[in-house]
Amino acid sequence: MKTETLIKAAQCESMLESDLLEALILAIREKPLDERIESINSIKRMLHEISPFKSEPVDCVTWVKSEIVHANDYNPNSVAPPEMELLKVSILEDGYTQPIVTFKNDGRNEVVDGFHRNRVGKDCPEVNQRIHGYLPVVEINDGRSDKGDRIAATIRHNRARGKHRVDSMSDIVVELKKRNWSDEKISKNLGMDADEVLRLCQISGLAEMFKDQDFSKSWEVEDFVEPEQESKLED
Repeated sequence: MKTETLIKAAQCESMLESDLLEALILAIREKPLDERIESINSIKRMLHEISPFKSEPVDCVTWVKSEIVHANDYNPNSVAPPEMELLKVSILEDGYTQPIVTFKNDGRNEVVDGFHRNRVGKDCPEVNQRIHGYLPVVEINDGRSDKGDRIAATIRHNRARGKHRVDSMSDIVVELKKRNWSDEKISKNLGMDADEVLRLCQISGLAEMFKDQDFSKSWEVEDFVEPEQESKLED
């Protein structure tokens, strides 16, 4: 086949694709809001399946109804009221620039990262109205189905930013210990050194389990616990 013929065939195919895409967009535009959003989500998922970035959750951001997005019960990240207010202003002024990281669990999206973005989308009437009661989410890879893996993913997302409450972090170490996670596995997945894992075990009341182990350096609970937590420990 001559080069000119191949070029014309490619141009025709390109025009056909363009016409089909235009017709598809027109058909979706005419749908009611919820159906339009679901159609767009479906197209995104299909494109994600053939994407060279399929292994990256951020490759497929979808919008889901806020009522099916639920906070997890283990997030130790805390945001002070001024920072929370700033986050609300940021979303009001700049829109959602980051999706909420979730795990699909029993038909619901459990929050792995983005607890406060989730709250703003639900609790701020102006934001909620603007995004039609939906929230932008990505779903972590299916391999993270074990709760321990999801806890570790949340900690990794939070640890380099925000502020962790020591008592909650201690509860998380206890939870992972109950799931037979070794100190080494906890250290690796939560970005802690061995001493920090042992200290959290000490605070949680698991010291007896580790009475035969030595810390590499001395420490005081007062040095490790945030001031607002001291009264709680004294109680």
